[in-house]
Amino acid sequence: MANVVAADSLVKWYGPRLAVKDVSFTIEEGEIVGLLGPNGSGKSTILRILTGYLPPSSGSARIAGFDAMEDSLAARASIGYLAEDAPIYSGMRVNEFLHFMARIKGLSGSRANASVAMARERLELDKVAHMAIGKLSRGYRQRVAIAQALLGDPPLLILDEPTNALDAYQVIAVRELIRSLAGQRTVLLASHVLTEIEKIASRVMILVDGMLLTTDAKGQSTNQHRFRLRIAGAPERIIAQLRKVPGVASVEPEQITEAQPVSADSETSRAYIVPVEAENPRRVAEDLAQAVIAGGFPLSELTLLQPDLEQVFLALTKRATPVS
Repeated sequence: MANVVAADSLVKWYGPRLAVKDVSFTIEEGEIVGLLGPNGSGKSTILRILTGYLPPSSGSARIAGFDAMEDSLAARASIGYLAEDAPIYSGMRVNEFLHFMARIKGLSGSRANASVAMARERLELDKVAHMAIGKLSRGYRQRVAIAQALLGDPPLLILDEPTNALDAYQVIAVRELIRSLAGQRTVLLASHVLTEIEKIASRVMILVDGMLLTTDAKGQSTNQHRFRLRIAGAPERIIAQLRKVPGVASVEPEQITEAQPVSADSETSRAYIVPVEAENPRRVAEDLAQAVIAGGFPLSELTLLQPDLEQVFLALTKRATPVS
């Protein structure tokens, strides 16, 4: 697939402060990619460079093949942009504002009407369409801001903190809206909320202090892999048996938790959730199952756990933080 976004060695200085440090990444057509980082990490600066609002100090960015600076108008025509603090005009009515934004994007007549109607429907704005934006709740104002980004059906959506100020139901609705765009449009969304990024994005980039630590945190490989086993038996015997398996790195007694008892007859009939760290997941899984069965323990679950995004984030940021 073609790259819709290509950032090459982006650097941005604000006076003496280096805000973005040699950032490079690509986003393919149809991807939903999250840019995760704490507040002040440089996320908004990168988005402003991509959308042509801010020139980089060095490096380049291309949107749908157009240089974000040299071919700014052509690049912007491919983007629907939601800024972190989206400028919406409180004196305008919702419908009036959306038609105004449609005209700015070059839409007119039936095309503008259809685009505004689609955006209102997707963001559930029909019932407030004739209300002044300034009289809306903060959550509704955010929905209006998202709606204007959808106008014109742009191939690329760039969303900066899209669920900011929304209540739980609105967050779920926006999340589902973004996920529904997978394969139809390319989406780059920035957030400091790890759980939101994890639920929406198929690929997650992590930015800290202007440095891009990874372009695929979800696929981040580690040297060890984690299994969860549900086994009935005495914990000390279970641990001894599992530790005999080649490739098992650790079985920690303090991490074992009691599950529902298989029966109330004896200590050995109680079931336990046992986490195991191992090196080669494919081979170790077979050996773990064989060892448990050979030891006479009932085995009701053996699951290879996917890498936890929170653990990957903490590991990467810890590595990137200089030791004082």
